[in-house]
Amino acid sequence: MAARVVTLGIDLGTTSVKAALLEAAPGHPPGFVVLASCARAARAEAAAPQGQEQDVSRIIQALNECLAALPRQLLQEVCGIGVSGQMHGVMFWKTDQGCEWREGRVSPVFEPGAVSHLVTWQDGRCSSGFLASLPQPESHLNVASGFGCATIFWLLKNSPELLKSYDAAGTIHDYVVAMLCGLPRSLMCDQNAASWGYFNTQSQSWNLEILRASGFPVHLLPDIAEAGSVAGRTSHAWFEIPKGTPVGVALGDLQASVYSCMAKRTDAVLNISTSVQLATSMPSGFQPAQTPDPAAPVTYFPYFDRTYLAVAASLNGGNVLATFVHMLVQWMMDLGLEVEESTVYSRMIQAAAQQRDTCLTITPTVLGERHLPDQLASVTRISSSDLTLGHVTRALCRGIVQNLHSMLPFHQLKEWGVERVIGSGSALSRNEVLKQEVQRAFPFPVSFGQDVDAAVGAALVMLQKNLNQRES
Repeated sequence: MAARVVTLGIDLGTTSVKAALLEAAPGHPPGFVVLASCARAARAEAAAPQGQEQDVSRIIQALNECLAALPRQLLQEVCGIGVSGQMHGVMFWKTDQGCEWREGRVSPVFEPGAVSHLVTWQDGRCSSGFLASLPQPESHLNVASGFGCATIFWLLKNSPELLKSYDAAGTIHDYVVAMLCGLPRSLMCDQNAASWGYFNTQSQSWNLEILRASGFPVHLLPDIAEAGSVAGRTSHAWFEIPKGTPVGVALGDLQASVYSCMAKRTDAVLNISTSVQLATSMPSGFQPAQTPDPAAPVTYFPYFDRTYLAVAASLNGGNVLATFVHMLVQWMMDLGLEVEESTVYSRMIQAAAQQRDTCLTITPTVLGERHLPDQLASVTRISSSDLTLGHVTRALCRGIVQNLHSMLPFHQLKEWGVERVIGSGSALSRNEVLKQEVQRAFPFPVSFGQDVDAAVGAALVMLQKNLNQRES
């Protein structure tokens, strides 16, 4: 009897950490089954007067809780680990003091050591003026606030002592891979490198000359590996996973999410979670123009096998709904009333579901957009009849989708050969009103049934790699 092929996928997201165990299932339509999964809220926000930062120890605590909740007997069978996470962000560590391994209840676990906070993709400390002062990258991608290299430039100018405290940098998922494998240097795939800025995807290299000329600490830049390759092997047994298990180089959460469900090149994948992404694959051989256009709402991110995803990535998604809920709760507290945020959310979605249409128009860009960093939100076409909770929530959900549609419209997708939209993401899965607005804006067949997520995609990459090796 052939040995089972089981892989573990981990996604270190903005608000939560998820782990999933996959097994190869050739008779099953997708070719795999999810044996078990677990998610935990990260609750990692850290005090940062100048931007958005997260406490790495809390993220790792959530990761440990996820792994501890998975069946031990399945973890013993894991033959590969895939890791993905929130792109663009940057954290720093000392290579010989990045973590401490200690004995857990069942097997060794690691805890962060000499590490910084994670400066996330939502960070806004790099103003438009600051970004304009940076050197022009040799890349088809723009540099925006929250991008790793932009953040390092800002720290170089405003907090140089912090940079001197560390000798390695990466995303949060690069860090986890480095700690699991005991890597002597930080390692990053081109997906995450491109999300940092100052990376040329054609030559697969950092813009070292440009960066050095500006005094950038290039020694912090990770080495580059191909997405889908193996970064190393686990240096310790970890939650029953055997020592020596292959670990893939960390992937971007966007690419891993798309990989988990894009069955055909004619599919487009829509993810509405904290933020929003609409992605479709470009034909093999496609190369983006090498001059970045700051006003372009569609960007081309590296995918796998030197291909690209066309991506409209909005900063305004489920976080806008969360901001609205928080505002309502705060208003009620000011009035002397206490209501749980979960109650407010469910009631407002119910009200919007009964309000099928509205003339109220909400532009929901409270966080701006990367191609329009100074844009603010607005509410227009206000009439006395459109001020109910149902009207406002319907208009807010419509605004989130219409904002995305303005970045990558239906007719452009049709020109590229898209025939179906696959909807995913935590904000979309629990919001019938958002689903209705997606179908209104993108009149393709839309599939909402799949549980699409980056943890599954990361595990699937390692699963298919393992199967390919066995076949060869």
